[in-house]
Amino acid sequence: MTPEGPPKLITRRRDGQIHAYVVDRGVFGELEPAAVFRPRPGDEVVDAAVWPDLGRVVYTTLNGVVCLGRDGVPVWTTDFGPPSDRQYGHRPSCAVSLDGRTVWVYRPDAMAGRGDADAWIVHDAGSGAVVARRELGTVGHGAGHHVHPADGSVYLDIGEGQDGAVVLRGAATAAGGAEFVTYPWWDRCLIDLAPDGEQFMTVDHGQGDVAFHRHPDGEVLVTLPVEAFGHDPEASFVEWSGGYLAADLAVVTLAGEGEDGEEWFRHHLVDVRTGKLRGEIPAEGADPYALVPLGDGSWLTGGRDGAPVRHSYAPAPSGPPYAEG
Repeated sequence: MTPEGPPKLITRRRDGQIHAYVVDRGVFGELEPAAVFRPRPGDEVVDAAVWPDLGRVVYTTLNGVVCLGRDGVPVWTTDFGPPSDRQYGHRPSCAVSLDGRTVWVYRPDAMAGRGDADAWIVHDAGSGAVVARRELGTVGHGAGHHVHPADGSVYLDIGEGQDGAVVLRGAATAAGGAEFVTYPWWDRCLIDLAPDGEQFMTVDHGQGDVAFHRHPDGEVLVTLPVEAFGHDPEASFVEWSGGYLAADLAVVTLAGEGEDGEEWFRHHLVDVRTGKLRGEIPAEGADPYALVPLGDGSWLTGGRDGAPVRHSYAPAPSGPPYAEG
């Protein structure tokens, strides 16, 4: 299970700062930040992303976007418009493109009271100028960005609460703009992209199954309902968590409530090519969302004061297909 694509970059907000981490192949345990950025005084950071070279960070607040250099000096800023007095229910998010040339921003304008629908904006990374804009027609609370590790396109998963979820994909064009595709579902939540870029994983909004789709057309390759994991579909469900542990192996989290009323969850391993179960990762703690697969045979959990802790699975000569290393 060798790493695919560029080095994995992650961010965590700790002690009022944005910590950026590079997932190096041989480093496990508690990770040390490779770069630390301090937001402007008074800014409440909602989401953040760093450039591939760690030279800059971009973050969203409830009312705008800020791009900072390592020295803390703003490179550019953008305000969304009239400040929203709605403190909850709208969480703008952002991503930096694979080549570091564009910044993608999701604006939940409807929930913020700035309009009837949301928008997806593509900014020039150097100047902040808008190079493309997509009016979405959604009323979302928030959205997750997923940057494709091979072709650089960007997936967006918009959560509309009880109304479902919308998945789109955007790609920069040679002319300097962007083109967008909306997938024909309102009931599937995007969880992760495969590290080799050939697939993506979704979970039914009603949490009844998990599916693996071909990139980029979205054709369903494998679908597994709750009962395929040996659980009662009346008493358990698929969590909106997990992801690709490797190109051919995904973590699918099932949860439920026992007869004694105690909640439980289990991290199942699935061969995404065949749909066969390949064992489990032991569940630790009480949060089914704490385990974050990285696609290179490792995953993260939270450590002290929010620091990420990296763990690894490696092929075992006997017994379960993967054993902790």
